Amino acid sequence: MAALHVARQAVCEAGWRAEDLKEAALVLGTSRGNAAGWLGPWPGRRPFKLMAASNTIHSEPASAITIEFGITGPSHVLASGCAAGLDAIGIAMLLVNSGLAPRALAVAVDLPLVPILLDNYASSGLLAKGNSLDPYHPDTTGFIPAEGAAAMAIEPGEGIFPRVIHYGCNSDASDPVGMAADGGRTPELLKMAIQRHGIPSAVSPHATGTAVQALAEPAALRQLVGVGSSCKPSIHLLKPFIGHTIGASGLLESVILARFLKDQQLPPNLPFLSAPEDFNLPNEVLDATGLIYKLSHGMGGHNALLVLSAP
Repeated sequence: MAALHVARQAVCEAGWRAEDLKEAALVLGTSRGNAAGWLGPWPGRRPFKLMAASNTIHSEPASAITIEFGITGPSHVLASGCAAGLDAIGIAMLLVNSGLAPRALAVAVDLPLVPILLDNYASSGLLAKGNSLDPYHPDTTGFIPAEGAAAMAIEPGEGIFPRVIHYGCNSDASDPVGMAADGGRTPELLKMAIQRHGIPSAVSPHATGTAVQALAEPAALRQLVGVGSSCKPSIHLLKPFIGHTIGASGLLESVILARFLKDQQLPPNLPFLSAPEDFNLPNEVLDATGLIYKLSHGMGGHNALLVLSAP
């Protein structure tokens, strides 16, 4: 099971023991749980009869993880669409910062590669018509779906690992499928983070490749710094490398960013991608010199923002 696999990796890298995990919190993000396992059973997706009932509910991956590790602290499952993974990190951070848990495990998983789910995306006009992704190209047609899982161990204090220092979310209440074309309330999230922590040196947007996001995200980013400003963050797009893993995407991409930040670096972009007006998409590894903002957006206009910093 993908969620269990990445949870084991995160726990191992954090060096957590059984006694550390007992009172830990678990926050799992997913758009549809194990739906793929019963909509289109594949080998390795726990198709045996014992799991037939639990495989049909979103909370099954979280239950499996708590049982595996003996986690008896708070356990939550978030299904905020494509923002679920980023929300999982944010809520896990809030649980630790508030003292409700001494540490937290954030996990995200999504397995959308079954015909009925892909047909639904295609009928809504959300899938790319080609095999490459250029999210801000004027002719972009949609996203390239992928499956994925990721996990992040979160605990208070500083150390050798990157830090999660801020989380915010809001809703546009404007569209059942995408974000508002003018950026909606995303600029409010960005401005609040700037007021508290400062202008980022880099931003990793959601950048799915749908036509509305190709307009909406640049609009939001321009409001972040103002047109003509000489202080613009670099933009780092990860879905051209890994595809869109739906509810897992925010956490998976944050894990990739965190791994680069651990080495005081920022990831490159694929060459020849279209840059939003007034912004730069560097195609080489950069030194991480400040904060990095990570954005995710769920269908229906749910916006989420995470602020990361190098150790």
